[in-house]
Amino acid sequence: MVNTLEKYHRKRHFTKTSEPEGGEITPYKSPIFVLQKHRATRLHYDFRLEIGGVLKSWAVPKGPTLDPFEKRLAVPTEDHPIEYADYEGVIPEGEYGAGTVMVWDKGTFEHIPEGGETPEKAVEIGHIAFRLNGKKLHGGFALIRTGKGGERWLLIKMKDEFANQMWDPDKESRSALSGRTMDEITNAEE
Repeated sequence: MVNTLEKYHRKRHFTKTSEPEGGEITPYKSPIFVLQKHRATRLHYDFRLEIGGVLKSWAVPKGPTLDPFEKRLAVPTEDHPIEYADYEGVIPEGEYGAGTVMVWDKGTFEHIPEGGETPEKAVEIGHIAFRLNGKKLHGGFALIRTGKGGERWLLIKMKDEFANQMWDPDKESRSALSGRTMDEITNAEE
């Protein structure tokens, strides 16, 4: 089996960062998702789905939307260990992704197979649909690869009872894990 965390490990010095190294852990009963707000070079959100024993990850520059008519760019990043779902803190200067990380939302997700495929196969194909049951996000979403090479995906909210064109993620300023703001997380580490 290929170590899908190899790229994650190559980018980090675990003697300098408090990010989890990852190990052999038992997957959750229901697969989880996490959406982390990340103030690095640019503020963005990292969307992660527990698939195949790791967190498959996409950077979403503008964050999530509940508006089914808006599509959000999602750029794939390296797989992360499942333990990263609880990571909240400050990645030190000089380290990859330096900046503050907040667990903005967390919960479980249910894959919606379109033809019986597994979540792994759906990601490989480039179209995975799922229902989120988080503290902030609920209902149907899809990640869809656009173009060749797999470098551009779209995160789309499905039309359902949780759709809301007026919703603004910036008004949700507290961590789903600790209840802290980005500044409180930053200041706690100084």
